[in-house]
Amino acid sequence: MAKRKSQINLLNHSEAKVKLFGDYIQKYLNIICNDGYTKAIHIFDLFCGPGIYDNNGEGSPVIALKKVKQTYYQFINNRQDKLPKIHCYFNDINSERITTLDSYIRNKKLYYNSFGNLNFSNLDYSYLVNKLPNKFKAFKDEKAFVFIDPFGYKDVKAEHILNLLNCGNKSEILLWLPIQFMYRFVKSGTPSVLESFNSQLNINTSELKNEWEYISALKNGFEKFIGNDYFVDSFTLKKEENTVFCLFFFSSHIRGYEKMLETKWEIDKEQGRGWEYNGNQPTLFSDLETNKLEGFLITFVKIESRTNGEIYEFTLRKGFLPKHSTQILKNLQIENRLEIKKRDNSKVRKGAFYINYKDYKGDYNKLTIKLK
Repeated sequence: MAKRKSQINLLNHSEAKVKLFGDYIQKYLNIICNDGYTKAIHIFDLFCGPGIYDNNGEGSPVIALKKVKQTYYQFINNRQDKLPKIHCYFNDINSERITTLDSYIRNKKLYYNSFGNLNFSNLDYSYLVNKLPNKFKAFKDEKAFVFIDPFGYKDVKAEHILNLLNCGNKSEILLWLPIQFMYRFVKSGTPSVLESFNSQLNINTSELKNEWEYISALKNGFEKFIGNDYFVDSFTLKKEENTVFCLFFFSSHIRGYEKMLETKWEIDKEQGRGWEYNGNQPTLFSDLETNKLEGFLITFVKIESRTNGEIYEFTLRKGFLPKHSTQILKNLQIENRLEIKKRDNSKVRKGAFYINYKDYKGDYNKLTIKLK
């Protein structure tokens, strides 16, 4: 069987995907390596591929290893005794891809034993993804990051995500889905495996009008399926009008979730939504829905008084950053539309809303905000 072009060359949308993956991994490693208690980090790439492609494009395992190496040498001079071990696990059912990856890593000296353990496997995804939750539950002072980038979608199930997350706040997941293929089948005879996937997420496909509505339905479906203890967001990658892919990010920790959102907004500074291929340059999605956070936030604080911690979490779950809500609240404050009270009844400093992770963890109800 002839290989698909995406299996021998790293295409533009895949390059954007890998960039997002790499940018986040760097943030993730920096945070965990500095948290003061994690002793080991485990990075799992369950469909790793060969790592290097015929057009010299670098895949996720190579990018991950470069970020690991960068992190290690960033801290090596004064943090060697405290730096967590960073173990990498690369899996692909195709043994030739693993052989290619192993050879490339050794030739380029991308990994050393001092970093941690480097593992390769040729296991079936379904077998491996069902084994990992028990492994994660046994972790002590350890964290896991899982990248799921399948050649299609038929093996992925919603319960895989929930099971990987439901391990005691120890894991984060990045899932890549070929939306344009999935949506096409939704509209022209849905295969049973896709029908089961959509049904599990309670998606009514008959109401969908386009790929973007399908992405929104998937995100909402995942949110309801995994529950309020976890976080989910999406990042779209559009190559052509009907060629759309999507990364779904899942976290059991709000801080890791915030860092992923920061990475998104660094790439799409206007809307934090996605990447579009236009010629040779990534451009903003100017035709997507406009910034709706102001409407969301006004409704949220109009119903009842909200604490700074509640607004912080609400903002992130809507896919925005604390700085966005802070600016909106500043404008409302200037218009004298807010009632703000501090818990200790001290004077409220103008423009200070304490919408950040530090106060979320340490002073969740430092003040309350309500629309007049």
